[in-house]
Order: sequence, then C-alpha cells, then structure tokens
Amino acid sequence: MAKKHLFVTKRRAEEIAHIFPTPFHLYDEQGIRESCRALLGAFTWNPGFQEYFAVKATPNPAILNILAEEGLGVDCSSMAELLLAERCGFRGEQIMFTSNNTPAAEFVKARELGAIINLDDVNHLDFLEQHAGLPDLICFRYNPGPMKTGNVIIGKPEEAKFGVTREQLFAGYRAARDRGVTRFGLHAMVASN
Repeated sequence: MAKKHLFVTKRRAEEIAHIFPTPFHLYDEQGIRESCRALLGAFTWNPGFQEYFAVKATPNPAILNILAEEGLGVDCSSMAELLLAERCGFRGEQIMFTSNNTPAAEFVKARELGAIINLDDVNHLDFLEQHAGLPDLICFRYNPGPMKTGNVIIGKPEEAKFGVTREQLFAGYRAARDRGVTRFGLHAMVASN
C-alpha cells in the first residue's frame, strides 16, 4: 500500500486555524486536479467517457468549478443541486440527473438544462413524459442483483434500494424507444450505502 502524505503540515494547519474559525474544510486543489486527470487518463481508451461527480458528496462551488475545469461532469439529485450546477456553469450532458420520488419541477429544470435524465424506475417514464417531455437521451440505473463482491463493506447488491432489474431495464429501453427516445445510457450501482 502506498504511503499517503498530508498536503499541509501540522504547523500550517494551526496557522490557518488562527485565521479562520473552526471547524472548517481544507481542500487540496492540486491533489483534486491530479486525481481528476489520473481518472480521466485511465479511460482514454474509451472515447466519450465522462465521469460524473455526485454533487451531494461535496456541494461546494469552489470544488465544482475545479471539477468543471478538469473536464468532469456532475451528478445531481435535487433542485438545489441542479441550481448549484447551473450556477457553476454546467450545462447539457455535463449534468446527469439521478433522482427518485422526483417532483415535476425538478424534471422540468433538468430538461431546461439539457441534463441526462437517469431513471431508477421504468414507471417514471410516464411521469417524466407528462410533466417535462421525453428527452432524446434516457439513462436507467441498473441494479445487477446478487453477485460476488468479496467485500463486506460494500454490502449486498440485491439489497440496494435503487435501480431496475435486468428484465425491467430491457422493458424500459423498449418503452422509451417506442416513445421516440433514440439514445440510451446505463448507470450501474452495485450497492447503496
């Protein structure tokens, strides 16, 4: 295992704590940028690859601006996150909207921004079509069910609360295609923790 080093010394952290009230978050911009570049570099073999950062993990405009500069997209799950992404300059397919129990206004906003809409229930197609119209591109969140993970930390995929089964996935793509959707994405989440 590689030895990790903090990006700031104890002395420097103490100096900063005298300037800013605690608690506070201190981020390593260079480290974030290097991680983004390494991740995107690992997928250069896959033209069109796009990584989406979950805004809910760190809804910080400064961080989102760094991610945008490095070529990452954002995954939003609420109106607040869509508005934050918009304010940080994300548009179109730089945004994936992954939500459940979604109010109509959030689907409308996602469509206004041109976001990729990622559904975790095939039945949401009807609601989306009725309230915001269907986009050219639809993505479904797939739950692969039981699989060998070898990792007790990740949990049991079959117990994940989000996503469609294999059968539902194909039925969803057919239903979307039959309604005029021409492009399709796949989002797989092995477990929800």
